[in-house]
Amino acid sequence: MILETTRLIIRPIRPEDKNEIFKYRSDKEVNKYQGWIPRTLEDVEIFIDKVAKHINEPGSWFQFVIIEKESQKIIGDLGLHFLDSENKQVEIGCTLDIDFHNKGYATESLRRVIEYVFRELGKHRITTSIDPDNTNSIRLMERLGFRKEAHFVESLFVNGKWTDDLVYALLAREWKF
Repeated sequence: MILETTRLIIRPIRPEDKNEIFKYRSDKEVNKYQGWIPRTLEDVEIFIDKVAKHINEPGSWFQFVIIEKESQKIIGDLGLHFLDSENKQVEIGCTLDIDFHNKGYATESLRRVIEYVFRELGKHRITTSIDPDNTNSIRLMERLGFRKEAHFVESLFVNGKWTDDLVYALLAREWKF
């Protein structure tokens, strides 16, 4: 399955993507709000091996890569976590190479995947988890129509410290197709 936008190709992650993923995912400053920062290429290989091979499996993470059509470069990745046994709720997360920030790529890729999740997979609700200090991600999700549902205090242990967690969500009926 391949999803497309005007500027992007969004396809399932593959083992041969490891070098490009390592390039942007291993940047500690850019990914300081991420729960996973690989230290070696082997870490990326393990990550790719652990993600679901098929989309829409309850309890699994499915990972896409985001490819810029013009350069054919992987510029980020986007994960879907199929949360519940009823399989109607999905958690979403996106990571973008610093060289491609502030160009609308995150908005464009998320908009296309959100449309896919609601329209083609028939999901009811999408959530995302954001560090309160990650103001760029908060603005991004609000721009896409997500609303803040919760602020959990020191609820996640990330990169060696306790951190707060904001939960944003969007219902299918709230999405403008």
